[in-house]
Amino acid sequence: MKQISILVPEGAILGSIEGPRLVFAEVNALLRRMGKPALFSIQLVGLHQTTAVCGGLYTVTTNVLLPHVAKTDLVIIPAIDGDLDQALENNKAFLPWIVQQYQGGAEVASLCLGAFLLAATGLLTGRQCTTHWAAANDFRRMFPEVELREDQLITDEHGIYSSGGAFSYLNLVLYLIEKYASREIAVICAKVFQIDIERVSQSAFVVFNGQKEHEDEPIKKAQAYIEANYQEKITVDQLASMLALGRRNLERRFKKATSNSVVEYIQRVKMEVAKNSLESSRENVNEVMYNVGYTDPKSFRMTFKRVTGLSPKQYRSKYNREAVGVR
Repeated sequence: MKQISILVPEGAILGSIEGPRLVFAEVNALLRRMGKPALFSIQLVGLHQTTAVCGGLYTVTTNVLLPHVAKTDLVIIPAIDGDLDQALENNKAFLPWIVQQYQGGAEVASLCLGAFLLAATGLLTGRQCTTHWAAANDFRRMFPEVELREDQLITDEHGIYSSGGAFSYLNLVLYLIEKYASREIAVICAKVFQIDIERVSQSAFVVFNGQKEHEDEPIKKAQAYIEANYQEKITVDQLASMLALGRRNLERRFKKATSNSVVEYIQRVKMEVAKNSLESSRENVNEVMYNVGYTDPKSFRMTFKRVTGLSPKQYRSKYNREAVGVR
């Protein structure tokens, strides 16, 4: 039987504790109904007998205290909430235990903002992970040694897993169930809990606001210019001339400040405007394309799909109020 230890950090989000517990427990119930033995032993592991979560709104009673768990097979790190620096400080006692378990053969999975706690162990150094797209800038600032893939719904590298934002943790749980049990069981769970098992990206949910929490004023001016003039054809040389900077210097500073190249930033701004238009207006795809400064339909479609994971028509069908019949 595989031992699953779901951590109960102080300030955790309740759903990312109870959600995995519920789905793994359903696997056991399904197997029993099929005349097979249960696969998982599930325990809630905490630093204290009871732990306040969701800003103190709820209290979770743990099954076992951390020092009493000598060995486990899978560690689940749920999402943490509130001030992230404070959350890491409050839960730092978990860190050496997580490392010890991983080095002893356990796998480790972080859910949403649980990636911050996982990254604080050092286990992600030089590796990939994902987290909620809204926390991407904070994650890169705090853990520059980790390769963040905020477009990914799930990452899987050397027994370390992570999931994207919010309820996408359910997709990671299904991924693990398919690995530990079978595709058949994972599909049944997807139907029971009505989870889209085929989702592979969270790109379509990302709202691009740019990275402006830096002190490089010329780069902030470049960002503001791009966002105000997205309909125009803006070049790197044009921005460099406007800011009296050399091209290479501008590109280096822009990448350092925003985590995007100049060209990537321009594209992301244009695609964000295009997404908003496709969601709320009656303009067709070509009209949206021209409004954000593109004239080549193929180039527009390729860039849009690379950024969102969907074609413009697919995105419109999925999110436009009239297209989906919302009144």
